Amino acid sequence: MKRLFLAALPIAAFIAISGTLDLGKPDNYANQAIPNYITKDNTPLNNEITDKGATLGRVLFYDKKLSVNNSKSCASCHKQQFAFGDTASASEGVNGTTGRHSMRLVNARFANEVRFFWDERAATLEQQTTQPIQDHAEMGYSGQNGDPNITDLIAKMNGIWYYPELFTWVYGDAQITENRIQLALAQFVRSIQSFDSKYDAGIVQAGNPNGPFPNFSQQENQGKGLFMQAPVFDANGIRVGGGAGCQRCHAGPEFDIAPTSRNNGVTGSFTLPNDINNTRAPSLRDLVDVNGNAYGGFMHNAGQNGINTLLDVINHYDSIPQNNPNLDPRLRPGGNLQRLRLSTQEKANLVAFLRTLTGNNVYTDPKWSDPFTNDSLTIIPEPAYVQQAIATASAKVYPTVTAGKVVIEYPSALTHTRMQVSDMNGRTLLNGYIGNSIDLSAQPAGMYFVRFENGQTVKLVKQ
Repeated sequence: MKRLFLAALPIAAFIAISGTLDLGKPDNYANQAIPNYITKDNTPLNNEITDKGATLGRVLFYDKKLSVNNSKSCASCHKQQFAFGDTASASEGVNGTTGRHSMRLVNARFANEVRFFWDERAATLEQQTTQPIQDHAEMGYSGQNGDPNITDLIAKMNGIWYYPELFTWVYGDAQITENRIQLALAQFVRSIQSFDSKYDAGIVQAGNPNGPFPNFSQQENQGKGLFMQAPVFDANGIRVGGGAGCQRCHAGPEFDIAPTSRNNGVTGSFTLPNDINNTRAPSLRDLVDVNGNAYGGFMHNAGQNGINTLLDVINHYDSIPQNNPNLDPRLRPGGNLQRLRLSTQEKANLVAFLRTLTGNNVYTDPKWSDPFTNDSLTIIPEPAYVQQAIATASAKVYPTVTAGKVVIEYPSALTHTRMQVSDMNGRTLLNGYIGNSIDLSAQPAGMYFVRFENGQTVKLVKQ
């Protein structure tokens, strides 16, 4: 027999109705439909998207317990309703605000660029995923100046009942490592895709991206032409023909940022006034909501730069305000600052086109939504695992609770099982897989009931 001490999550977490994950029927992340005209993909060979891995990534992405004070998650700054971005200029963390605007995550996979963050300091998405967790201001596990570190977080996760179960389901054993956290989070982020926009319908109808789209208005088609066509400049950097040339850095149909891009002429960040190292950008898809409204300001220092609408964005590129040593050469034709001199109508045409890049499903699809309800989670196990647990579980519970702890004996082959703990009033205090311990120290003296997944019920008395 194997004897385990069972430790519970805070009791309050189980009083509320919890979210549910059905491990026997995980959502489809690995085999989503991708249009045949989408060819760019930065997924590494050692981290292909799987249904299980992305499901774990979803839990990690939304779990506030990955922050030092259980108040912030990745989703606190990357919200589904805002194309996985934030309307705030600087997002609120556990110890202050972010140094730059939170980048939208839609279609992060569909790009040639493999580096992440505005300044590209992360070599891969995998590396990027745990850096906010280890940032003092954002999630607090920096390991510096008295902060706990990532090892402390992993120890914390080992005591959260659902993580040993989920890591075993994904990786075959319950070991939690930073690398495994990174792999799962990156799978979830890469799974977030948007290909149901008016633009996508148009390219399917037209058969290619170059000609007019039959579902576009004249203004939208003219805007598309301006976006795609390169400008012709005179010796002074003034456009004398051609289009706006947006395609040079944001090539469709993915509309990702070119890996060779340098600074776009927007300088400074919230903490560094002379910052010129911002060379990355998210996909231009879902720049605005389905009604054409912006999710707050644009670019890395949104709200500080005065660029708050699509028209503001176009005005910036129409006349680059100042030079800097890291300015992209494409914005310095002949060594001069770009002057497109777009007409009012041309600007309106570009705005109309950019609005066609917004989809619908990404904002509401449940597989990318928060799996927690009131910070609580319920897991429905795989059917095969349930049958094994029911067949083998034969627990002995010592009926008297001392020092707030409960001792349970399992058969040696069984390391944990699903159980529900309730009080005399029928209130559920805990419902889930237990691999560590139940702690009733915060509960008053009285009678409690433990019901196992095979129907066995045991009465406890806390003195």
